Amino acid sequence: MSPWVQVYDPFGNSVLSTLVAVIPIGLLLLLIASGKVKAHWAALIALAAAVAIAVWAFTMPLDMALRATAFGALTGFFPIGWIILNVLFLYRLTVEKGWFAIIQSAIANVTPDRRLQLLLIAFCFGAFFEGAAGFGTPVAVTAAVLIGLGFSPLAAAGLSLIANTAPVAFGALGAPIQGLATATGIDPFLLGQMVGRQLPFFSVLVPFWLVAAFAGWRGMMQVWPAILVTGLSFAIPQYLISNFINPWIVDIGASVISMACLIGFLRVWRPKEIWTSPKLRQADDSVSSAPVPPLSETLRGRPLVLAWLPWVILCVVLTLWGSDWYKTTVNQVFAPAIPVEGLHNLIERAPPVVAAPAPEAAMFRFTFLSYTGTGILLTALISGLVMGFSPMRLVRAYGGTIWALRFPLVTIVCMLAVGTLTRYSGIDATLGLAFAATGVLYPFFGTMLGWLGVAATGSDTSSNILFGGLQKITSEQLGISPILMAAANSSGGVMGKMIDAQSIVVASTATGWFGHEAKILRFVFWHSLVLVSLVGALVMLQAYVWPFTLMVVTG
Repeated sequence: MSPWVQVYDPFGNSVLSTLVAVIPIGLLLLLIASGKVKAHWAALIALAAAVAIAVWAFTMPLDMALRATAFGALTGFFPIGWIILNVLFLYRLTVEKGWFAIIQSAIANVTPDRRLQLLLIAFCFGAFFEGAAGFGTPVAVTAAVLIGLGFSPLAAAGLSLIANTAPVAFGALGAPIQGLATATGIDPFLLGQMVGRQLPFFSVLVPFWLVAAFAGWRGMMQVWPAILVTGLSFAIPQYLISNFINPWIVDIGASVISMACLIGFLRVWRPKEIWTSPKLRQADDSVSSAPVPPLSETLRGRPLVLAWLPWVILCVVLTLWGSDWYKTTVNQVFAPAIPVEGLHNLIERAPPVVAAPAPEAAMFRFTFLSYTGTGILLTALISGLVMGFSPMRLVRAYGGTIWALRFPLVTIVCMLAVGTLTRYSGIDATLGLAFAATGVLYPFFGTMLGWLGVAATGSDTSSNILFGGLQKITSEQLGISPILMAAANSSGGVMGKMIDAQSIVVASTATGWFGHEAKILRFVFWHSLVLVSLVGALVMLQAYVWPFTLMVVTG
């Protein structure tokens, strides 16, 4: 099969080409936001539109388009769908055994205040899982925990998405930074340092934003000391670790320190008014929520240790699973790279997206033994046996989990297929070039490009791989630091995490709130847009205004 060169302006009119390129993602978000189309049908429709546009408008050969779609669907289930399936399996086991109810009481024993529970679970606990695993794990875990604590479904889903922002650029043991380094050729330590000089501002802001979104301005101000302790104890280690140690352990280190500081602070301080409502401050027409577990029912000793055991095992396993030495060892032996026939190195990216024509690799590695989802499955099986489930009961429970998640899994697979197809067809590059044409405003719109990339692909790592090269080329042409703009792609991208359709489906699945994805999207969209605009404003200052320019890392 002869190579095919990507076309970025198929209509000879950049505005028209950009409008056509935005159709698949725009259609997907519009259908979900409408609330009239189920998420899995919206994803299927958007996928069909993406195939049609790739072939008809962007001249991609049909055979290549179908192969790219199948490749994306496969990578949609492994690892994303695999994570969701197994973390929900673990959660359902702990609920059935009654151990999760004990955890509810234990958390309430730390603080019965819903705002402070939100900081502890959604921000601190979620940041740890982002650092250890990433790829949907933190939203799945924290949303499930919050719904179990009695938070309303909209609150549990939407607030978990908002909380899962500031840690994302260093998530999955630095995978987004490594992906960015691969795409740009820039030292990952320099990129990590630059991201570490952007995100700490938002690591302080996001906890305030999170509580305000839940409880309003007055409710937030009542607990501002605890919020400040949470934000600073995360932001300062985030800066120090990223700038003076390495970008791989930033989230794990910062989250553990933040969690310890918050719990320690709550031992000596408590708000005058205890906020016990699990619903959002604004009208929340979701299903009624469970009451907060009374403190008098909190169990201690051995039952409490056993209740936490599955989650302790999960933390240990995921830390092991994410380590470089483990992944390298098992992947080299058991997961050889397999080229996708008819696609691998047969598509060429062309200038100005890349400096020189370059073939697009299409390699699939079935890294089953290092998939995060496999580690979670192992945790669930060990925990299930410890909890007293028989092997046959575990098999039946797993089958029930698969059946419960059949539609969300279809949705996730289709969404990753859309993201992969837009990459191989050049649709993503057309959108990127539209942002690159903004001239002196490029630091702002380049940041927005990272946001768009994550909204489209569901992954900061994928967005960095897609647009990292373009950020470097464009910034060099405009005389702006390529390290600054490459980092801005990742920092801006974290705010797109809360609106990508994949994360929304994960949140709705974790809370059991199927069919309400539109409500979740409408709740988080403006938060996402305002926050990425603030990131863009910071990058503009770092590009042009002293003393912010002193923060820019130079290679």
